[in-house]
Amino acid sequence: MALGLHEAGFHHLAVNEMDRRSLDTLRMNLADPDLAPAVRWPLLPGDVREQPWEELEGRIALCAGGAPCQPFSLGGIHRGDGDARNLWPAFIEVVKGVRPRAILGENVRGLTRPAFLPYLNYVCDWLSVPHVPPRSGETWRKHHTRLKRMVSEVPDDERYRVDRRVLCAADYGVPQLRYRLFIVAFRMDEVEVWDEAAPWGERWSWPTPTHSRDALLAAQADGSYWDVHGIAHREPEIPKSRELAVRQARSRLQSDEIRPWRTLRDALAGALDEEDFCALPEPRENQPHPDFDFHEGIPGARLYKGHSGNQLDWPAKTIKAGVHGVPGGEHVVLLDNGGHRYLTVRECARVQTFPDHWRFEKPRSEASRQIGNAVPVRLAKIMGGRIAETLDSAIEIRKTDATRSRDHLADDGPCAIQGLAG
Repeated sequence: MALGLHEAGFHHLAVNEMDRRSLDTLRMNLADPDLAPAVRWPLLPGDVREQPWEELEGRIALCAGGAPCQPFSLGGIHRGDGDARNLWPAFIEVVKGVRPRAILGENVRGLTRPAFLPYLNYVCDWLSVPHVPPRSGETWRKHHTRLKRMVSEVPDDERYRVDRRVLCAADYGVPQLRYRLFIVAFRMDEVEVWDEAAPWGERWSWPTPTHSRDALLAAQADGSYWDVHGIAHREPEIPKSRELAVRQARSRLQSDEIRPWRTLRDALAGALDEEDFCALPEPRENQPHPDFDFHEGIPGARLYKGHSGNQLDWPAKTIKAGVHGVPGGEHVVLLDNGGHRYLTVRECARVQTFPDHWRFEKPRSEASRQIGNAVPVRLAKIMGGRIAETLDSAIEIRKTDATRSRDHLADDGPCAIQGLAG
């Protein structure tokens, strides 16, 4: 998340992390004190609930973070709000302390399941009025009732407009079928174009998907996909229910209105649109590569029922935080020669759209954990760019209104390049 927002043009004023090895990874990359201040990420090590956030009040354009997903993940034990790792209240406390112009939160789509939906609604309603905390001993359900009753009494500069949507990373050029919930919010005095009556996911102007499944099937059917990779044409299996959509996608593809989903083969070959990637060489078992960190073949890959691996010519399954034997075979790739092997750590990072120069703290298990827990860099960059556009539009609207009334607007500073990620 922090790297994607950095690439979108936000300058981090603080990046919070409490895990020691994750901090080491951050220090190896963009937290080095020898880097220029405009580039360096100031780290706040330790528990997010114990940081002096009030020192940043009024300086933050964007407060971004991903609360731990385990309480709501399909792979977790589903304790939800009763899990000690549920840090949504801590995230909202940070928002309360820094009063950002915008907010970006991320979590697994499991939070949208019926069992957790009331708590998700509570989180969104609390984000809308973060300065109304729960009272001592007050349950979240009673707090939620009080929030809804008090919302009209809170001044605009302490209220936020909130929207949420589950996004598929593949729809935005990430070579991975990764579905995640994003929550965005803007302070009431920052944004005016907002449809409060619209259903969730349609209140804000979300980034438009740039890639599609049907476009990939169309590119495989007309041969252009295979030509890019220099391999013999193969006929894709197109379900009858998708035939019309694929024909429509073919015309949109030819007019450059949409692009094909990026596949695992695209990722390994470096064919990821405008991104600066080169082809990764085939790894050798137990032999580190001299040019690519963590690109070492891992022996022992197996296939069995429910552990089927990844097809090369389809987006990868969701990269998880395990080393290799994760359920579903997410870290196994099926090769053209009929064989199979584990994806290397570097290949998993490529699927998550980390640049090849990004280094991870060793050992391999630790690097895999960090990669699997991350937000795809490209998707975070796209979200950050859209948020920056919204904030910039708000500035322009205020300047126009001020000009019309012949008032002078105070300097807002670099509106889209100050942010907080953590």
